[in-house]
Amino acid sequence: MGNREDLLAGAKRCLIEKGYSRTTARDIATASGVSLAAIGYHFRSKEALMNEALFQAMQEWGDELAATLSADVKADATPLERFEAAWDRVVESFARLRPLWVTQFELLGQIDHVPEVREQLVRGIKEARLGLAELFEGIAQGTDPERERLTGTLYQAMLAGFLSQWLLDPDSALSGREVTAALRLVAG
Repeated sequence: MGNREDLLAGAKRCLIEKGYSRTTARDIATASGVSLAAIGYHFRSKEALMNEALFQAMQEWGDELAATLSADVKADATPLERFEAAWDRVVESFARLRPLWVTQFELLGQIDHVPEVREQLVRGIKEARLGLAELFEGIAQGTDPERERLTGTLYQAMLAGFLSQWLLDPDSALSGREVTAALRLVAG
């Protein structure tokens, strides 16, 4: 790898270990084995480097989650069975990707001060909604935009809400079966 790639890898490690706001330029230089001056040369600022590292990490996480969620779903599964299996995988991903989730929640409190991060998160939410509508409802992207928007937004809200609860108290996280039971009670 070159200095630029080393810096990105080091910044991603710092995101996981220290979070977005607690990472210093010196932390990144140490983690990457590259000089402090290289940050300015390649990225203009620590913030620009951290933003790019965050965007790459979010894309990698999204790709991993999409692959994880679509794996091993029975072709003949009912919509509820598909939902339960996918939701169980979502909850499993919370533990595996906890540092990235914590960083994203950290950034929510700063979005008014970091507009480029806000823009990236908005794009990410839109993509996630489409992916969630496809995953949970089987809606091929672009075939029914309003249904994608409505169901994807609902699943995104559920995911964020359950995730925030899980981050605080992972032992009380609901399984796919429990979420399905709760939906049945509400829809009653």
